[in-house]
Amino acid sequence: MSAIRSARTARTVLAATVVAGLAATAFASPALAAPAKSDHRATQQALDAAVAGGVPGAVAQARSGRSGWTGTAGERGGQDRYRVGSITKTFVATVLLQLQAEGRLDLDDSVEKWLPGVVRGNGHDGREITVRQLLNHTSGVYSVTSDRGFQEKVFGPEFLERRYDTWTPQQLVAIAMTHKPDFAPGTSWNYSNTNYVLAGMVIEKATGRPYGKEVQRRIIKPLKLRATTVPGTTVTMPKPSSPAYSKLSIDPNATTIHDVSELNPSLAYAAGEMISDSNDLQTFYRALLKGRLLPKAELREMTDTVAAGPELPGVGYGLGLMRQKLSCGKEAWGHGGGIHGSASQAVATRNGEHSLAMNFNSDWTGDSQAVLEAEFCGTAPKPAKQPLSAPLP
Repeated sequence: MSAIRSARTARTVLAATVVAGLAATAFASPALAAPAKSDHRATQQALDAAVAGGVPGAVAQARSGRSGWTGTAGERGGQDRYRVGSITKTFVATVLLQLQAEGRLDLDDSVEKWLPGVVRGNGHDGREITVRQLLNHTSGVYSVTSDRGFQEKVFGPEFLERRYDTWTPQQLVAIAMTHKPDFAPGTSWNYSNTNYVLAGMVIEKATGRPYGKEVQRRIIKPLKLRATTVPGTTVTMPKPSSPAYSKLSIDPNATTIHDVSELNPSLAYAAGEMISDSNDLQTFYRALLKGRLLPKAELREMTDTVAAGPELPGVGYGLGLMRQKLSCGKEAWGHGGGIHGSASQAVATRNGEHSLAMNFNSDWTGDSQAVLEAEFCGTAPKPAKQPLSAPLP
C-alpha cells in the first residue's frame, strides 16, 4: 500500500515489502525475454541484476514517444498482471480532483464535512483536517499499517491463517484512531495509508457509489485499461500473472518463502488494493500527465508538491503523485507501491512522453530505483538510499 517509507516508520515493520538485504536465489532462472534493444540495454541489465540478487522474477515495460519495449527476468511473463499497492493512490486522487472540477466537493473541505465523527480520538479531529491534507500526507493522521497488532495479523506469519479475512474501511480507520496523530494538521509530512482509506470513503460519500466503481467509470473504462481492476474482496489474481512471494518475516535471515498470491485486498482498500499491468499503468500516467483526465487547474494542483520529509531529500509529494529527480537530472513523476509479494513502480516524464512501469514478484529484496535510473539515465548506478518504491504496503 505504501509507496515510500514514512518519516516515522522504518522498513523493518513489514515482512511483505521491499527491504534491505539479499534473498535466497532458489527461484532465480534465466531471463525469459529476447535480448534487449540497445536503447534499453541498461534497463534489462537492471532487471537481470535484481534476479541475480534474489528477486524471483521481474518485468518492465517502457515507452518513449510511440516506441515501446518489454523486458523480463526470472519467472515472469511480459504481460503479467500484478498487485500495484500504493499506485492505487494516484487513481483515487484523480477521482477526487475530478469531483472538485465538477463542483461536487472542494479539496479544502474538512474531512468532518464528508465523514462526520469518523476521524476522532486520541487527538485526531476531522474538523481540523482537509481532504487535500489527506491526499498530500500533511494531515498527521496515524497510519493503520504502523499499528503492531495490524502488522501481526496482516504481514507476519499470522497472514497465512487470515489472508482471506475481509476488512472494512471503518475497521482500518478505527485502528488508526487508537493512536495519537503524528503531528498537528498541516505542520509536517508523514506517509499514512489511513489518509487514502479516508479518501476512498469521501468518494463514496460524495458520489453514493463505492470508490472502485468511480475509478472504473472515470478512468479504467475511458482509457480502456483492460488489465486494471479494483478487486474489492476477490482473493485470486487474474491471468496472466506469476506467483507472488514473501518471507512474512522482518528477520533478514529468514529462509522460508511463501506463495502469497491469494489475499483479500480489502486489507488495503483505497490505499493499495488495485491490480494492473505495466502497459495499463503507462497508459494511465501518460494520459494523466498529458491532461486527458483532469482540467489544467486540477492538474496544477495535483503536481503542486510539498517536501516529503528529511528521509527523502529532493522528493516532492503532490496529490497522490510523486516527483523525484534522477541522477542525470531528469524528473520522474508517478508512484511506487508495495504489497504482499509485489513491489512496483510506474513513472513518466512531466510531458508524459517517456514512461516506465515495472514489478518484482517479491517483497524482501530488489532495487526498483536502479531500474528507473537505467531506463531514464542509461546507467544502473549504486542503489539510492531511499528508493521511490516502498517498504510499506
